Amino acid sequence: MNKRKRILVTGGAGFIGSHLCEMLLKQGHDVLCLDNFFTGSKDNVIHLMDDHRFEVIRHDITREIFLEVDEIYNLACPASPVHYQYNPIKTVKTNVMGAINMLGMAKRVKAKVLQASTSEVYGDPQQHPQPEDYWGNVNPVGRRSCYDEGKRCAETLFMDYHTQNGVVIKILRIFNTYGPRMQPDDGRVVSNFIIQALQNKDITIYGDGSQTRSFQYVDDLLLGMTGFMGTPDDITGPLNMGNAHEFSIKELAEMVIDMTNSRSQITYMPLPENDPVQRRPDTAYARELLDWQAQVPLREGLVPTIAYFENLLRR
Repeated sequence: MNKRKRILVTGGAGFIGSHLCEMLLKQGHDVLCLDNFFTGSKDNVIHLMDDHRFEVIRHDITREIFLEVDEIYNLACPASPVHYQYNPIKTVKTNVMGAINMLGMAKRVKAKVLQASTSEVYGDPQQHPQPEDYWGNVNPVGRRSCYDEGKRCAETLFMDYHTQNGVVIKILRIFNTYGPRMQPDDGRVVSNFIIQALQNKDITIYGDGSQTRSFQYVDDLLLGMTGFMGTPDDITGPLNMGNAHEFSIKELAEMVIDMTNSRSQITYMPLPENDPVQRRPDTAYARELLDWQAQVPLREGLVPTIAYFENLLRR
């Protein structure tokens, strides 16, 4: 058993955050789940409430908070276009002011802090696959820029707090992740397709369906994320974490229709502004550093994900 730590997870009631809280509790740690419940849900963590080592704090990280912790996982931010474009100014504030507040706390209490960054820092990439030293191709004034540039600025702040103040940081660039507890209305392609297929509605593909994504199951991400947090203090990242296997959006749609025995038909809509045509991580650094690579095949990971949404639609 590792030494028990007091760990803060911001965005802890969200999709990835709730799974992380659960894993850290199983490892024997004390876990503080901080969330303003804009996109997070109490339903995601209600099964953890009886554990005396688990606490929930309703708080917005754009405002300062003073806690005594050993480690911080900074996951707080709407992560789907539907949610982060709903209030783009708030999205930028969450990324930038939230990073400043979490880094300030880490500096005060000498905590290690991990930033959940994103593949969106690469924008619509002109290099494929995307290695960590690729600077990206991002539109700074587009509809997605509140999220893309907010996350890029957060990475800058993390590195500056590290070099100027000696804060121990980890920057993790997360690629498309799916699994149970995704929100049904988040506009992400996996949840969209599953909900549409289960309801026998037309599956909507934006563009011609040839654009590609790499889908990693949430359990793979958690193993990599906690492993990265445990690396020596001088290793900061950024580090890509995602599935190195690429699927076209049309392939995903056809797989979901097959697995749900759906009567859905595929329909096509125009591609949104600045939507990346290709997205796949170069994960050589993660393999070298952590001996990590995504293990769960897409079809295998879709089984519990579909079951989760089936149960959700029955309520």
